[in-house]
Amino acid sequence: MRAEGIETARRILCVFPRYTSSFGTFEYAYPLTDGVRAFMPPQGLLVIAAYLPAHWQVRFVDENLHPATPEDFQWAEAVFVSGMHIQRQQMNDICRRAHAFDLAVAIGGPSVSACPDYYPSFDYLHIGELGDATDELIARLARDPARPPQQVVLRTVERVAMTDFPIPAYELAEVKKYFLGSIQYSSGCPYQCEFCDIPGLYGRNPRLKTPQQIVAELDKLRECGVTDTVYFVDDNFIGNRKAALDLLPHLVEWQKRTGYVTRFACEATLNIAKRPEILEKMRESFFVTIFCGIETPDPEALKAMHKDHNMMVPILEGVHTINRYGMEVVSGIIMGLDTDKPGTAEALLAFVDESRIPLLTINLLQALPKTPLWDRLERENRLVHDEARDSNVDFLLPYDEVIASWRKCMEIAFQPEKLYARYQYQCDFTYANRIEVPVSEEQKSWANIRRGLIMLRNIFWQVGVLGNYRKVFWKFALGRLRRGDLEGLIGSAMIGHHLIMFARAASGGRQNASNYSIKLREASVPAE
Repeated sequence: MRAEGIETARRILCVFPRYTSSFGTFEYAYPLTDGVRAFMPPQGLLVIAAYLPAHWQVRFVDENLHPATPEDFQWAEAVFVSGMHIQRQQMNDICRRAHAFDLAVAIGGPSVSACPDYYPSFDYLHIGELGDATDELIARLARDPARPPQQVVLRTVERVAMTDFPIPAYELAEVKKYFLGSIQYSSGCPYQCEFCDIPGLYGRNPRLKTPQQIVAELDKLRECGVTDTVYFVDDNFIGNRKAALDLLPHLVEWQKRTGYVTRFACEATLNIAKRPEILEKMRESFFVTIFCGIETPDPEALKAMHKDHNMMVPILEGVHTINRYGMEVVSGIIMGLDTDKPGTAEALLAFVDESRIPLLTINLLQALPKTPLWDRLERENRLVHDEARDSNVDFLLPYDEVIASWRKCMEIAFQPEKLYARYQYQCDFTYANRIEVPVSEEQKSWANIRRGLIMLRNIFWQVGVLGNYRKVFWKFALGRLRRGDLEGLIGSAMIGHHLIMFARAASGGRQNASNYSIKLREASVPAE
């Protein structure tokens, strides 16, 4: 579906801002790849680009790959920007550069939808999802692309049904330079975790695309060059369990048709462990990773944050159940909760050892607007508006003590010996439970073999020769080589290197303690 009824032609420059360095950008892994330079293609801007009238000219620039040039701005008649809170500084910088060319700039996406006041300089604020606000923005630009005399705020009331969403304009993106492909199946989540802004932004009743749409998008991603891993960016893949079960057989058939060259990953609540019928179909579909917001192993804390669904099954049992279906668990962890105690760091580190989860995103609690947490802390006068801090929460424990605990956890959890021991478990147990897939002609092609050799060369040189944890690496690597497990070696070494290097920077105070921190920094992932 595209916007219709517009006769005037326009030239629109869509610019996606750089990410400030964070745990989840994986930038330390990029030098070990065959040319990856950014994390995932942004769904939002690419959907907007595909929705614009067919006769409008569109350029897409991801500044994680390279900056928008003066020539790009000279070509454009208007600029579209989208992003998250962590990109706030960079989005405002794009606006400043576009205004130097007297261009109207519109901003949409989750950050402006939650906090319009963060963006006073933009000409158009698009609040909410694709819908009537989008149509109004397009109509205004069609009539006159010049900057309006004052800021215009457009709020979506009638959303476009997800069954009418266009396929994102993946062809505009340099998809081969991304770490992961991305795809969206649903929007919204039925749960109301205290710290989460998803229900407030997108609703509690998940809206869904059809399986046929997802298959068409997967075909488009393959056509554009994505063959490795595709991440379902849904906030909760099983927000509608029946719909997930309806989709999975279509994914199985797609994998059979395309030769199982693509792996899937997603986000889901831990209670997926109680749904063997879903896990089995996910295994057949070649899902290899599930991000679960475990948040904390403390039942008291889970109850306080209204995440009781994490206790529907004992947490460690749930993790190991998912592992038995061949899927590695990635865990979100939060520190700085009201229920934290002086011994919380030790309890968390014990959980890391017991769970054998290699990749845990350990963040300090941050209160986001449009969340019950924000509302509660505001009532308690515990919101701190100080951009020198790593969190906007006035913790019950002393701030310096919380920061020190976070740094301790980052330092110990990602020590090379501990991390590689957890990866050894994943290789021997979790990965071994994956379905055996045929080796397709595509995988046997010289181009694919060459990619693998380039990554092995980079890993062996930068980690095995130059790395200062090379003894730990070679002990692991030689074991994988003896078993002929090149995929396990490459994947573990690549992600492991990022985790180790980021954790060292974090424990040394050179990284923010939250992906959502209000401590604004210059982006550490430069656009080249």
